[in-house]
Amino acid sequence: MADWKENLLEDDARIGALVRSARRVAVLGIKTEEKADQAAYYVAKFVADHGGEVIPVPVFYPDVTEILGKKVYRKVADVPGAVDIVDVFRKPSDIDAHVDDIIAKRPRAAWFQLGIRNDAAAELLARAGILVVQDRCLKVEWGRFR
Repeated sequence: MADWKENLLEDDARIGALVRSARRVAVLGIKTEEKADQAAYYVAKFVADHGGEVIPVPVFYPDVTEILGKKVYRKVADVPGAVDIVDVFRKPSDIDAHVDDIIAKRPRAAWFQLGIRNDAAAELLARAGILVVQDRCLKVEWGRFR
């Protein structure tokens, strides 16, 4: 697409199409089972329980090797195979440090969870040809569109 702004998804039709076609979701900032009451865990569990393949990419927990029974990767770029969505659970100010890693992986989309907006990072990702969703809950949209 010539205009990078076309990669910023805000309408239900395009977000629904992305969610319906997504299979592999790398969850950047995922929490462990001990934090099951936090969205950074239970959103990933919901996606895994409802047809998605979740790849954990925690930012903390250096000693953890598995989350949700799946091998942990330390960088999005290290995840083998194609990734449809990188679901981002990071404070807006912390996303900038992950932009190069996400671009290196070239997922179809980067998804900033509900309450998370970083327009500068979204622009960089969109200019790299990556679809971007901001300030939406993947659990809600996954349940709605699948």
